[in-house]
Order: sequence, then structure tokens, then C-alpha cells
Amino acid sequence: MSKPQVKPNNAIGREEPQGPLATRAGFGSDIVAETLNALELPYIALNPGASYRGLHDSIVNYLGNRQPQMLLCLHEEHAIHIAQGYAKVTGKPMAAAVHSNVGLMHASMAIFNAWCDRMPMVIMGATGPVDAAVRRPWIDWIHTSRDQASMIRHYVKFDDLPGSPAAAREALTRAKWIAETAPKGPVYINLDVTLQESPLKADLPPFDISRFAPEIQVGPTPQQVDAIAKLVREAKKPLVLYGRLSRSEKGWAERIVLAEKLGAGVLTDLKVGGSFPTDHPLHVGAPRMGPDKAVQDAVEGADLILAFDVVDLGGLFKVSLGGKPPAAKVIHVSMDHRIHNGWTMDHQILPPVDYFVSADPDAVVSALVGALGDLKAKAPRPRQQEAQEIRPPGERPLVRDLALSLHKSLGKRDVCLLSTTIAWHEDWWPIRHPLDYVGGAGGGGLAAGPGISVGGALALKGTDRMAVGIIGDGDFLMGATSVWTAVRYKLPLLIVVGNNSSFYNDELHQERVAKGRSRPVENKWIGQKMIEPDVNLAKIAEGQGAVGIGPINTIGELADAFAKAIAVVEAGGVAVVDVRVVPGYA
Repeated sequence: MSKPQVKPNNAIGREEPQGPLATRAGFGSDIVAETLNALELPYIALNPGASYRGLHDSIVNYLGNRQPQMLLCLHEEHAIHIAQGYAKVTGKPMAAAVHSNVGLMHASMAIFNAWCDRMPMVIMGATGPVDAAVRRPWIDWIHTSRDQASMIRHYVKFDDLPGSPAAAREALTRAKWIAETAPKGPVYINLDVTLQESPLKADLPPFDISRFAPEIQVGPTPQQVDAIAKLVREAKKPLVLYGRLSRSEKGWAERIVLAEKLGAGVLTDLKVGGSFPTDHPLHVGAPRMGPDKAVQDAVEGADLILAFDVVDLGGLFKVSLGGKPPAAKVIHVSMDHRIHNGWTMDHQILPPVDYFVSADPDAVVSALVGALGDLKAKAPRPRQQEAQEIRPPGERPLVRDLALSLHKSLGKRDVCLLSTTIAWHEDWWPIRHPLDYVGGAGGGGLAAGPGISVGGALALKGTDRMAVGIIGDGDFLMGATSVWTAVRYKLPLLIVVGNNSSFYNDELHQERVAKGRSRPVENKWIGQKMIEPDVNLAKIAEGQGAVGIGPINTIGELADAFAKAIAVVEAGGVAVVDVRVVPGYA
């Protein structure tokens, strides 16, 4: 490859290198940087470290800190979660870098979140010299591992330790290709220090990346489409389950058309991004971990269940049917089985399925809409929905009050909800566009909400859609310093913390244990509450250059606090609002 072409970059606070840049590749890390540029990875979120100092220099002094542009993070977890948030909005990977084995250990939980969330990203790590004879005493030895990627191999799609610049170029090309091929996910390339820092002995031969990463599309066969179309035509009471689907507006519109043609009730999933309008008359609900009567009735009453890449189809049946198999015939469209393994149980319960299609769910929806072209849309059934009202102003807010008040304050603005708390309910915040909501953290690991929100704000920079993250206090505190990255790179972002001053989910677990053992329930808070002293979340935000607002203690204070925060974000800033909520779940 020749010297990379510098492309225009949207201004997000980019650090400009000074002095003349290198005009040609002279070191192994320059080839790595060239490859990242050719792969059109726009950003690289990183926490710096000596193990990849060669690559760091190449991105700055050879690429000019453009494509990828560096985004400095204060923790390796933040770097991964920012990449995850970016992918949740765009569907595309960006890069992230972590330092040596210790940085990878820090990042591992976030990588697991991205894996369970099926989000693509290209992660680069590095190791001290593989050749022991050139390692510096002590530090290079403790930062070198025999098989570094073994720490995360069970929850990445691909990893490699290339031995030369040419091999690194190929490894990165393969890695990005695998990352963005469905089912998508993170990949990891480990760069030897010696590979990065050794001078090139000769120019490498040309390498046209476009010929080595062909797009892979997996659609249904005509026979499969005909078989499903026949089954849905015969169904009297079909039920559609929408799971992992794209952010495509075309795909969104086709999902609505399919449901309306069938007159089918629709279930969605708050664990993944918005897939269907939640205030549509056909929308039944979004199942949770516990029983839900509307969901139970829909599953029990269906004679055909048409599921599109549902994260936990077997679990839904278990909760809704009390362990009995569904009476309905079940069709499931998914490619997720292609990456299941025996280490992580994220493949969930094996569900009963009568007809399975291993294809892209969006492609199957589109093909079905075409195959059912003569089927007229059926009048939707009226949907019973509980009226949602904010409680009196002097009360301490519930999470519901927080949600309803914030939604009202945002008015008709286009918003992307990048994170929610475990207490969330879909009726509080209608989802009417594929970017209205991007789903949960994936693996249930805390510290994700702030970083994902920053990554989403990065992807939304320059659009008319406001980035909003609603985050629990424990999640915020573990990931709080990711706020600095949003401020540093001028990423407009509104974070609202539903702060119950407790790891409240575990209070409930302690309550269940105490009741089961006939022990005092009153002690459930011990080792759970973050009190004496209270943590001042607004001050934590202010200390990083954001506008901190709160604590907000009553419902009556919410509107003014949100108005102030929205004004900050619309002016290009970052605002964090600390709302002290009553513990409890929807």
C-alpha cells in the first residue's frame, strides 16, 4: 500500500500533530496503521501503553491522527464500550486498543458485553517482545504472555498474533471482515513489540483490501420463503417475535408491513435495539425475566410463532408457559448458532422449533413481505395500555417519573436512547424509529452504560438526533470517567442517573435468601447501600468538565433540571443529571 490518503474528518476535538509527518512507511507499525486506514476504521478508542507505542507513533506521525483518529479513554473498559456504543448506532466497527496483558484483563468484561451484544469491533493489543532475548528486564517479562488471547478467546470471533508486517496486514483485514459478518462480534489482534518497532527491510507488495473482504449476504432460499409463507397464510392467530435486527429504516418499515399483513401480535425485546413501534396497536409487550400476563396470553393463544433472531426464545417459553412446550408451531430465523460454543452459556435454553431458517432476519422479513404481496393488511386489534402519569411534584421520583418527565421535556426532538436501567418499561418511552433505542449492554456487566452512551454520542455527532443515556448509579460509578472522553472530544451527550444509592438488585436477592431461610429481611441493605457518605455524582461530572446537575430529590424539580441539561447538550456540551429515585422495578 502507498502512503494513505488523508480524508476530511468531522471536528470532534482532534489533536493535531505538529511538524512534518513521515512520507512513507518505515516500520512495521506503519504498515499496521496503513491497514487500519485502508480498512476505513474512523476512530480508535484507547488507553495508552508502552506495548503498542510503535503503533501509537505511526497513527500520530505517519497518519496524522486521521482514520483512525485517537480517542483517549481513562480505562480500557471505556475504550471497548465506546466501540460497542458506536456499533450499536451504526452497525459498523471502529477500532480499540488495549495495553498488553494487563490492559486486556481490564477490558475483558467489556469485550464479553460486546460479544453477547453481537457488536463488531476491531480490538488491538500488544505484547512484550516474543523473542525473550530482547526483552527489557522485569517489565517486558510481566507484560508478556505465552498466549495472551487465551484470556478472551471464548468470546471473540477471531484472534491472531501475526509474526511480520505482511502477516499483520492480512490478519487485520481478515479480522474486520469476520467482525462485520453476521453474526457480528469483536475480534482481537495482538501485535508483537518487535514487529511494530523493527525497520522495514523492503517495501511490501501491493495489497488491495477490497478484494480480500467480500461482503457476505445470507438470505433465505425460495423454498424456505414459500414454506414460511404457506404456514403464515394458514395460521389463525400468528405471533411475531422481533429480536436482533438492523437499524435500517427499510427493515423497520418492512417489519411493520409484515405484522400488519398477518394481523399478528408483536413481542419485542429491551435487551436489543428497537425493532418495531412499541405504541403500535399490534405491539403486545417486551418480555422481562418475570411473568407478564399480556405476554403469557399472547404466547399461549398463538397457533404460529414467527421468531426473528430472538435472544432467549427458550427462556421466553419457559417463563410464559411454566415449562410446557408451546402448542403453536414455531419458526425461528437466526444465524446465531454459528458462533455458539461450550464456554459461555449465552446461547441460552435450547428452544423447541418446528422450522428453522439460517439466514439474515432482515432478508427473510423482506422476502416474506414480497411473498405475501397479495395478502391485505388486517385491522389491528385495539391495544390496552395503562395510562402513564407523573405523580405529584412533592414526591420522590420513581424511575417511571424520571422517564415520563424526561420524555416530556425532550418534546418532539429526535432522541437516541443509548442506555436504560434494569427498572425500565417500554410503555414509559415509545420507540417509533430504529434509532430511538439501541438496547442493553449485552452481557449484563456493569460500567457499560456510560461508555456505550459516549460511543453512541460519537456515532450521532453531527446528526439531528440527541444522544441520551439513562443509567443506574452503580453502572455510572463504575464507568464514570468515560464522561471525560465525551467532554474532551466535544460529543454532545445527556446522561441521567437513576440513583437509588444502592446496588438494589442485590438487595432483592438478599431479601429472597433471607425469606427462604427465615432470617431478618431488614438486613438486606447491609453491604449494598452507597450511603454515609452519599456519592455526589454531579461533582464527579463537574470534575471532568461536564455540567453536573443535582441531586434532584423531588418530582417537581425534574422539569427545570432537564430543561437546563437539554440546553447544555444542544449547545454542544455534556450534562449529567443525578436523580434520587425510589428503589423499585417496573
